[in-house]
Amino acid sequence: MRIARRFNAGSLIRRCGSPEGTAECTYVLRQRLFSLRLSTKERRPQISPALSERLWPFLGGIARKNGMKTVEIGGVEDHVHLLLSLPSTLAIAKALQLVKGGSSKWVHESFPEHRLFGWQEKYGAFGVSVSLLDKTIEYIRNQREHHQRVTFQAEFLALLKKHRIEYDERYLWD
Repeated sequence: MRIARRFNAGSLIRRCGSPEGTAECTYVLRQRLFSLRLSTKERRPQISPALSERLWPFLGGIARKNGMKTVEIGGVEDHVHLLLSLPSTLAIAKALQLVKGGSSKWVHESFPEHRLFGWQEKYGAFGVSVSLLDKTIEYIRNQREHHQRVTFQAEFLALLKKHRIEYDERYLWD
């Protein structure tokens, strides 16, 4: 689901040496794009198409309310992908705590039939270069087709290897 109409991947910060701005200024360019993967608790297929139509925009709203920019959200029955730009003052773990906690509470309150809904404690967070932004957006949009060819587990292991992240597979899937 396309969330942002326009997206500016970075921001320019002007820092001047004096409060009046008369001293020389330093300009800092920053950009923090992350592709995040959240799985449902025990990887149960809990996200129906009807729920995802409401859940994806709600996830985007949580992000916006907390200073994040949502670029794209998509997923399938047992996991969701979020492409977010995070402010430099917000840690990834805190961002995910806000998104997961807020969305779980909302699902429980809004959809009694989804009382068992929950997110896995673990998550995947991968930095995204602006040069790969369009490719990442397309990838998220095509999750349903993609996972007909590749399982989530195989894909996640490949990402960990590609990003040179050490892991013990015994602890990845619980």
